[in-house]
Amino acid sequence: MGTKRSYGEACRFAFALDLVGERWALLIVRELLLGPKRFTDLRQGLPHASPNMLSERLRELEAAGVVAKRRLPPPAAVQVYELTEWGAELEPVVTQLGAWAARSPNPPEHREINADSIVLALRSLFDPGKATAEGDYQLRIAGRPYRVGVAAGELELERGAVAEPTATIAASDAGALAAVLSGELPLDEAIGSGAVEVEGGKRAARRFLALFPMPEPNPA
Repeated sequence: MGTKRSYGEACRFAFALDLVGERWALLIVRELLLGPKRFTDLRQGLPHASPNMLSERLRELEAAGVVAKRRLPPPAAVQVYELTEWGAELEPVVTQLGAWAARSPNPPEHREINADSIVLALRSLFDPGKATAEGDYQLRIAGRPYRVGVAAGELELERGAVAEPTATIAASDAGALAAVLSGELPLDEAIGSGAVEVEGGKRAARRFLALFPMPEPNPA
């Protein structure tokens, strides 16, 4: 097991990095922003983190009061990890970091992204000024359902099905949805290829997608 390092400063920013600045720590927070997960779920969301590293980071975050674990009642009776109330306050930090990184003049080399990540990215892309397409929208990414609620210029994100969605966008995987959002894959082309399916009309789907404009890259 590695030794946890400290910047040794009274600066609050440095102390924040002492708490969540170790590698994988903020990505664990990201994975838990939409709700509790089992260790195996976290492994699926963070496939490049070794089990030992993931366990170590979870212990550190638990000791710091950012993450807690509990056992679900029967019939599930499994142990899950979740953010504490204080840990959940990191959501705007993660969102703003994502929004800042999206303007990088050098896009990431790796295009791999998971379903929770692309749904959470919607928060950093959301333009309240364009929120005229109010309603409860259903996203299905590789079969996983997510609710995206839009009302009064606010955005709500959660895992789960929507009883009567305004529109449903089903993507074969997170990468397909990311390509549509970025404009790399036009909606009509995505539908024609089978990468995306739309229920409730393409007009409603286009109104929904327009809520999440891509930012202009910062000039290099």
